[in-house]
Amino acid sequence: MWKKLPICLLPVLLFAAVPSFAAVTAEEAAATVILNETGVKNLRIETVEAEETEFEETVFALGRIQIAPANRAVVSSRVPGRALTVNAHIDKRIEAGAEAVVIESRQPGDPPPRITLTAPIGGLVMAVNVAIGQPVEPSASLVEIVDLAEIHALAAVPEHLASRLKPGMKAHIRVLALQGKEFTAELSHLGSQADVKSGTIEAAFHVENADYALRPGMRAEFSIVTNKREGVMSIPRQALQGDALNRSVFRKHYDESLKNTFVRVAVETGAMNDRFVEITRGLIAGDEVVTNGAYSLAFAGKGSVSLKEALDAAHGHEHSEDGSELTAEQKAKRAAAGGPADTGSSKFSALTRFSLISNALLLVLLVAAMLRKQAVAA
Repeated sequence: MWKKLPICLLPVLLFAAVPSFAAVTAEEAAATVILNETGVKNLRIETVEAEETEFEETVFALGRIQIAPANRAVVSSRVPGRALTVNAHIDKRIEAGAEAVVIESRQPGDPPPRITLTAPIGGLVMAVNVAIGQPVEPSASLVEIVDLAEIHALAAVPEHLASRLKPGMKAHIRVLALQGKEFTAELSHLGSQADVKSGTIEAAFHVENADYALRPGMRAEFSIVTNKREGVMSIPRQALQGDALNRSVFRKHYDESLKNTFVRVAVETGAMNDRFVEITRGLIAGDEVVTNGAYSLAFAGKGSVSLKEALDAAHGHEHSEDGSELTAEQKAKRAAAGGPADTGSSKFSALTRFSLISNALLLVLLVAAMLRKQAVAA
């Protein structure tokens, strides 16, 4: 096949390997922000790829961490007296059956009878309400103990959303005091009645707490999963910019030669949960969108580098101020004014120069080989 191919067509085939670059439209140029390395670091820019994943539809609610009723106990005395020793210490662990308080009874005797009060359950000592020598009455709660190995997380769900919940549904639970940590638990039960003042219904979750990180009274956020859908294009919520009427994201520029270049792209959204938002139009799988730093990028204006400068450096020839290719009329005007009409021959990028030189050498070698073959054949 190569023997039948005219030599005049070889340059066409060879130079087809030279990379080509798409022109930038005026609309894209107006929505483009270009940063230098310093700007990227200062704004702490991070990107993720848009992808089709399993999307969770959720109900969001606020709540608190509470102690399970069966995991709380108190130490008290059946007879009046005074405390001789106190071996329970606040925020310290005590084992079930261990000595907590020793009471000297008021009953007559020499010495008076002593009663040893032990811990009914093992756990952390939450409160100590007695001191050595203090009078003790049967009605007094001397020591309070809680077992935090499993706790209750109680969400206050708005009434109009409660009908969507069923026992067994999973929830992602985040506690404000434990940033970066998430707990997963199943819905145990819904409250038997609504809170009239707040208009909410209690949703209770049993959460494993082996390391005792969760403590009673902590505030929590609940994302209760009510439905799942496969193959949904979604991105992190922090990437989404604008209001409900004008949603957009910053997408990394498709031209890899334009480093640190981001384009604001209008998008249409669907369902949204606490972490992700469904994108129904505006992005394709694999698009890199800005997450961390997206809000700051919206106020970065045209950035620290102009689109013209970036394209000139990347493509090896001059562009107009909006980044578009120079027209024949613009080139003629520049030439008439004494400026460079088209500096493509002197400002090629390194990649373009390498491709041109490599292809030229290859063409010379092919021509030489063909001539030598013809000479031998003669």
